[in-house]
Amino acid sequence: MGMRHTAADYRNNGSGKRPPGRPRSEPARQAILRSTLRILGKSGFSELTIEEVASSAGVGKATVYRWWPNKGVLIADAFASSTTSKLRFPDTGSVYTDMSRQMRQLVKIFRSRKGRIVSAILAAGQTDHESIAAFRDRFLRPRRREAYATLQRGILRGELPKNIDQDLLLDALYGPIYMRFLIRHDRLTPDFTDRLVGLVLGGARSGQNAGLRKRN
Repeated sequence: MGMRHTAADYRNNGSGKRPPGRPRSEPARQAILRSTLRILGKSGFSELTIEEVASSAGVGKATVYRWWPNKGVLIADAFASSTTSKLRFPDTGSVYTDMSRQMRQLVKIFRSRKGRIVSAILAAGQTDHESIAAFRDRFLRPRRREAYATLQRGILRGELPKNIDQDLLLDALYGPIYMRFLIRHDRLTPDFTDRLVGLVLGGARSGQNAGLRKRN
C-alpha cells in the first residue's frame, strides 16, 4: 500500500504477468459477474456468499473459486466489468473537457447504488489485501492507462507542459473525489468536478503549481 506506482507500472500492468481470473468459458464468467451484481443489489457485501452466486449463475461453487480466490476479488471484478464502458475517456480535442466528462461519470457512479460496492471494497481492503489489489488491477489500472493517453494528447496540443508529472496530476484530480466520497464532508456534484478540473489543470498549465512538474 505504501509503494508509489508510476506511469510505467500502470502501463505494464504491474508485473507484466497474465491478469488473474481469466475463465475458459466467457458465458459462465459473465453469468457469475451478473449474478454477483444482482445479489449485491438486494443485499450487502457481508451478506453475499459464493454459494449464492454460484447457484444464481448456474455453476458449481468450485468453478467460482477456480477463477476468484474470495468474494472480495469477485466483487471488485464485477464492479470493474460493469463500469468499464461508462468510464471511457472521450477525445473532444480539449483535455479539460475530456477529463471533466470522465470525472463526471465517475462521480455519477459513486453517487449511485454502485457507490456502496466501492465503499465496501475499500473498507474490506484494509485487511483483505487480495480485494484491494483486485480493485487496483481491474478497475484503477485500466482507467489510469486511458488517463495517461488523454493527458498525452493534451501535452501534444500544448494544453499541458511537456514535463508535467502525470501521476501527481492524476492524484490531484481524483484524490478530492475519493475524499468527498469516503469522508462525506461535502457533496460530490458535477459543478465540483468542473471546478476541480479547472483548478488543477489550469494551475498545471500556467506553471503556478510547480509541484506538478516532474523532477529529474
